[in-house]
Amino acid sequence: MALFVSLNKPHSRLTESGVELRLREMGKKLGVEKVHPHKFRRTMATRAIEKGMPIEQVQKILGHEQIDTTLRYAMVNQNNVKLSHRKYIS
Repeated sequence: MALFVSLNKPHSRLTESGVELRLREMGKKLGVEKVHPHKFRRTMATRAIEKGMPIEQVQKILGHEQIDTTLRYAMVNQNNVKLSHRKYIS
C-alpha cells in the first residue's frame, strides 16, 4: 500500500520528486513560498523538541546515525533555551 499515489489510472506510487512537485503546486495555490517535504520533517523535529521530547528519540524518528545531525536539523527557539536555562541551572 502506498501513502501517495497518482490521480491518474493506474494510480501508481508517486516518486519523491512527484510528492515534492505536488506540495509546491499546493503552496503556490495557497500563496505559500518554499513548500517542500523536508520542511515538514524539520518542523516536526523542532516541535517535538520544543514540547520536551528527548533529542535521542527525535534522532531515532528521523533516522539520523549521529545526534549532531539531529541537533543541526532542528531549529531550536532561543526563548526556549533561556527558559530551560532558568529552569535547570538558575
